[in-house]
Amino acid sequence: MVENKLANPAPLGLLGFGLTTVLLNLANAGYYGLGSMILAMGLAYGGAAQIVAGSMEFRKGNTFGMVAFSSYGFFWWSLVLLLAIPQAFPTFAISDNALAAYFFMWGLFTFGMFFGTLRANRALQFVFASLTILFFLLTANHMSPNADLLKVTGYEGIICGLSAVYLGIAHVLNEAYGKEVLPIGSIIL
Repeated sequence: MVENKLANPAPLGLLGFGLTTVLLNLANAGYYGLGSMILAMGLAYGGAAQIVAGSMEFRKGNTFGMVAFSSYGFFWWSLVLLLAIPQAFPTFAISDNALAAYFFMWGLFTFGMFFGTLRANRALQFVFASLTILFFLLTANHMSPNADLLKVTGYEGIICGLSAVYLGIAHVLNEAYGKEVLPIGSIIL
């Protein structure tokens, strides 16, 4: 009998999220402007790759992974639309108050999802904790725009994104070598 082993979709989702988050937050930190590179990453790797990973998690029966990857994939698509639509249709400009509400709701969602990581590894807990902080910093910045706060938010977002990149690569290498090459802070229950 042939075993039907499915690949682990988590690295795809984590890397799609992590790389896109780092690139966006380099812009928030002031290294370059918000441009088409970030929008393209948001649609393709941050968005589509995470939605694919979420679909694969569904097939594996992992509700947490399916909800997390699919939701954040659609987050990236919605963020790209929120940024791009006003460029094409200026009458549909979004206010800072509306963006604050948008990021606040994503912060609440992420805070709730953080509790789903408490039985997972420490690296995943860090990704979700730092993402919760990132969303609330973005909320605060849109409630009262401040260049210094946006720069701090950018650096926090870079840390968050890099933590997801680390975890994604750790999953790939640990599986490839059949042992823990990069530690992820496994929890033994």
